[in-house]
Amino acid sequence: MEQESIVYGCIKDLSSNPGDVLRRQNNRNAMLALPKSEEWPYLCQEMFSIPELEVNAEAYLSDVMHFGASYKAIEYEWNNWIEKFEALLNQMYWVSAVVHLETELYGTHTFTWESRNNGHTPGAGIHKVHCEWTQENAFVR
Repeated sequence: MEQESIVYGCIKDLSSNPGDVLRRQNNRNAMLALPKSEEWPYLCQEMFSIPELEVNAEAYLSDVMHFGASYKAIEYEWNNWIEKFEALLNQMYWVSAVVHLETELYGTHTFTWESRNNGHTPGAGIHKVHCEWTQENAFVR
């Protein structure tokens, strides 16, 4: 049996005013610029909930862009995955992001990014990441 890895999480941004769609348009374009899943990239459009341009009247304070995918042992290429994810984040507006990596052999890892000041702006670089590793549900022989 192959080793399955599950990657999921969300990117949060400040809710936009109904008249100001620049942040949403930028974030939407960044996700739409990702390759399609047929190309087996680390990140693809289909794994993201790409936001609509209109502000949801029921949204409270944050736009939440969630994502998830199943991979064959992605932990062996995790540095490449993180590099591509941070490249995506660097193109977006956001205040925080979290990625959960669930592996059959190595347990669960949680990575978080927190923006400085009141949010990340495109091109500002990625400055702070925190990794927490838990061994829940790890394979034991």
